[in-house]
Amino acid sequence: MVTVPAFAAGEDRGATWWSHVQTLASDAYEGRAAGTPGYDRAADYVIAQFGSLGLKPAGTEGYKQPIAFIRQTIIAQGSSAALIGAGGERALSIPADLIISGSGGPVPEALDTPLVFAGYGLHLPEAGHDDFAGLDVKGKIVVVISGGPSHISGALKSHARSERSGWLAKMGALGLIQLVTPKQVEIPWSRRMALASQPALFIKDAALRDTRRPFLNAQIDPARSALLFAGSGRDFAGIAGAADEAAPVPSFPLAQRLKVKLAAERTDLSSSNIVGVMPGSDPRLAKEYVVLSAHLDGYGVGTPIGGDSIYNGALDNASGVASLIEIARTLRDGPVRSKRSILFAIVTAEEKGLLGSRYFARKPTVPAEAIVANLNFDMALPIFPLTSVTPIGYDQSTLGKEAEAVSQQMNLPITPDPFPDRNVFIRSDQYSFILEGVPALFFKYGFKAGTREAEVEKAWRANVYHSPRDDVNQPVMPDQSVKLNDYVAAVALRVANAPARPAWNRDSFFRRFAR
Repeated sequence: MVTVPAFAAGEDRGATWWSHVQTLASDAYEGRAAGTPGYDRAADYVIAQFGSLGLKPAGTEGYKQPIAFIRQTIIAQGSSAALIGAGGERALSIPADLIISGSGGPVPEALDTPLVFAGYGLHLPEAGHDDFAGLDVKGKIVVVISGGPSHISGALKSHARSERSGWLAKMGALGLIQLVTPKQVEIPWSRRMALASQPALFIKDAALRDTRRPFLNAQIDPARSALLFAGSGRDFAGIAGAADEAAPVPSFPLAQRLKVKLAAERTDLSSSNIVGVMPGSDPRLAKEYVVLSAHLDGYGVGTPIGGDSIYNGALDNASGVASLIEIARTLRDGPVRSKRSILFAIVTAEEKGLLGSRYFARKPTVPAEAIVANLNFDMALPIFPLTSVTPIGYDQSTLGKEAEAVSQQMNLPITPDPFPDRNVFIRSDQYSFILEGVPALFFKYGFKAGTREAEVEKAWRANVYHSPRDDVNQPVMPDQSVKLNDYVAAVALRVANAPARPAWNRDSFFRRFAR
């Protein structure tokens, strides 16, 4: 039976957890953008906490693992875009109509390129689905729409979307425009525009990027998406309706060209992952590691919303860092020792494309083959009672069985991801470990679609997520975070003390990445 570690009776563990969140999400840390002084001050706070808990330094420079990045900022005033078709040229405003991503690598300086629509944009021939089959993408910009066939798992669709830019670049495509159906919009376009002014990052080492040469990644305002289909004989509203129903969506050439000129500023900077280790108690198993991860970075200082320009990132993700600090305390003080070592990786640049975790997963500070599992904490939302859990990825490896065992003991049943087309599977740091063959879980509060909890969560994403409103003044339930922290601590302990290391399920697509 699993023993759930606990503090001494009477200690207000929720208040302790919340105090870390209040510190890390305070204005003094200026939103913790990777590569800024505010992030560095937050990193120093985490290092002090690790030291006080007795975690040993496990970075390349003490607790730190510095990473060289390039910061890229799109200069809207020096950039332009237009659609060119039979009806002439229609200007698109950057970023009001078209948001250009500065992540992934250098943006192209100029393009004048045909457009081709590739349906859902999923290259999954092994699953019997390939939106690119028979489509010529060389020298073109590919347009895709959100969603995908319902018979393909959310994890697999998410993976295909993550791999899309790299695969298209290898096929000779010059760029990608992603459309979202009006019904699938998660963050209002006005908020996306506010974030568009922020600088992007990409890893300086080109070998760790998705594409080796300039490649355009862009999004268009859902209210303007129909412009791309002018003259094609196809109706965007009909295509969007089919995508909302997970129905077949065709692929076909578009009658428009996109002409863009992009101005960008690029500078070098550095930001560090913070890594500490709790050594295992077993002489043999202590050489293996269960990695617990959470990202420290946020969006920093940006476009003011309601007069506030600091994107404090309280629940995304000061809360996750606070949880790992308190899980470390719980495991240290608990009655059961961990046989394997537990590595606490507080990573940078998650908001810029999972860059810190990608770097750590590919260049770990311990032997790569010794990492047996990753358990990731990101934006768990204590805004309604915790009655079930959703460990993203639980159906892919034996980690799911470990999570199920703890669920039974703690009366926290597992609820499947209610919105798999949100791409949650690839939107946090556990995905970086999966791509390196490490079984991983990403823990979320469980809820079902159509419930009050779903509405509360949807409203939080629409109004608070990635905005200055994600601060310590919002209502939270610290006692519910303690419950999830204990759940993750128990899963970590169970994995760390199991005789065998976790393994991919035989039917998991991601088994192919195993070393």
